[in-house]
Amino acid sequence: MRSETAVLELELVVSEPQLGLARDVSLSLRLLPGDSLLIEVADAVSAAAFADLCIGLVPPRSGRVRFVGKDWRGLPDDYAAALRGRIGRVFGTGAWVPFLDVETGILLPLLHHTRRNRRELRLEAVALAREFGLPGLPVDRPLDVVEDDLDCAGLVRAFLGDPLLVLVEDCRNISLVRFPAVLNRVAAVGDRGGAVVWLARSPTTRNVSFPASRHFRLSGQGLASVRSLE
Repeated sequence: MRSETAVLELELVVSEPQLGLARDVSLSLRLLPGDSLLIEVADAVSAAAFADLCIGLVPPRSGRVRFVGKDWRGLPDDYAAALRGRIGRVFGTGAWVPFLDVETGILLPLLHHTRRNRRELRLEAVALAREFGLPGLPVDRPLDVVEDDLDCAGLVRAFLGDPLLVLVEDCRNISLVRFPAVLNRVAAVGDRGGAVVWLARSPTTRNVSFPASRHFRLSGQGLASVRSLE
């Protein structure tokens, strides 16, 4: 039987200004194993700020953010880093280190946060790249890789290592051709008791069918439930 410990929980969280909330508006959210959550956001800044909040990079002014029952606030740095090794993230801006080749950029987060060796991770990454439509891992620096291949590499980085939580900041970077493979990976995350948060600007939700178990809109007044995607 699956544990009902929340994968991600926001409890009465009052955030920093980057999230665009009105003063003292709080956020509460409980993401259970198997959940796939769609959140409409106003812009890329709000998406990145929400993702940073979820993974404990930006602490809330008040309230609690928990990942698998652990409150990010007060965790030892090494323990928090190990927990972040269970989280995949598709960055809206790409977030590639310009002086590293893309292959290293894909592998580096898990090489830093887990004890798996590079050869094992690379084999898994190559298989993921082929699943998403690349012949292999890009070996050039980010500036020398075409945008579509970089977007694909970002998906490989996010889903590598069987993450328990995946945060997708901007679904517009996922091509429709690639989307079925991404949905298969989303389903795999849910099957192993994980969860996915899709952060999308409103027009995107009308153009792509999301496998969302719940749908919210984030505005200055907080999180509001949306009944349908229409």
